[in-house]
Parts: sequence; C-alpha cells; structure tokens
Amino acid sequence: MALQRVQDGLAEVASARADVPKVRERLAAAIVTGYRDGRRVGEIARVTGYGREQVRRILRAGGVEPEGTRES
Repeated sequence: MALQRVQDGLAEVASARADVPKVRERLAAAIVTGYRDGRRVGEIARVTGYGREQVRRILRAGGVEPEGTRES
C-alpha cells in the first residue's frame, strides 16, 4: 500500500514536470501583455519574483523591446 502511494506520487511529479513548459509559456505571455498594458518592468519583477533582467529577456523573447524609461 505504501509503495503504491510512492509510485503514485512519482507519477504525479512526472506529470507536473511535463506541464512546466506550458505554464512558463502562459506566464511569459501574461508578462508581455502586462507590459503592453502599461505595467512597468519593476512591478512585473516584484509580482513574479523574477529579476528585472529576466523580465526584460522574457519581453524581448516575446517581441517587445522594454523602454529604458519604464524600468522602475
């Protein structure tokens, strides 16, 4: 019985890991949308827990070049 719970737990972890790329894509899209809607890089960084440079990289990958005046 305990072994089955461990195996079930491992299967759940594997399933969650498979979802990570999709979740990251949705988060990146939300970051780009938020920036385009007027959120600042610093605000996005604070909310996501990412550093400002990581937010900028995500924005660039999403086709947005962050403006220097919108960093804070």
